[in-house]
Amino acid sequence: MEREERVAPGFIRELKENEIFVFGSNLAGRHGGGAAWLAHQQFGAEWGKGVGMTGRCYAIPTMQGGVETVKPYVDEFIAYAKEHGEYRFLVTRIGCGIAGFKDEEIAPLFRDALDVENIYLPKSFIRILTKENG
Repeated sequence: MEREERVAPGFIRELKENEIFVFGSNLAGRHGGGAAWLAHQQFGAEWGKGVGMTGRCYAIPTMQGGVETVKPYVDEFIAYAKEHGEYRFLVTRIGCGIAGFKDEEIAPLFRDALDVENIYLPKSFIRILTKENG
């Protein structure tokens, strides 16, 4: 599959069957703002669950420290996605809203996701990653 075909929409309003909304959360699972709020309100993310599958979502904590604290959760997500080919994971610009990171800081964490067929990344992440690789 061509990489360009696997671009997550800039704003996700609805999910098709087997699509999973991947969003930045906090460890406590208090989904009060940004994409986390949307995940809770629209796609069933459970209040109090800040890591992993929840409703039709996958939560990746981004509020607990620097980029290095986000990486293990991204790695865990990529491994999960590889094991669950029945889903299509639509990754939002995790950490680039309320958590305050820049795309250039978060995108490299998803380098290994470029070759995972069922992970759809934001266009900004893909641009950064393909520029680094090319």
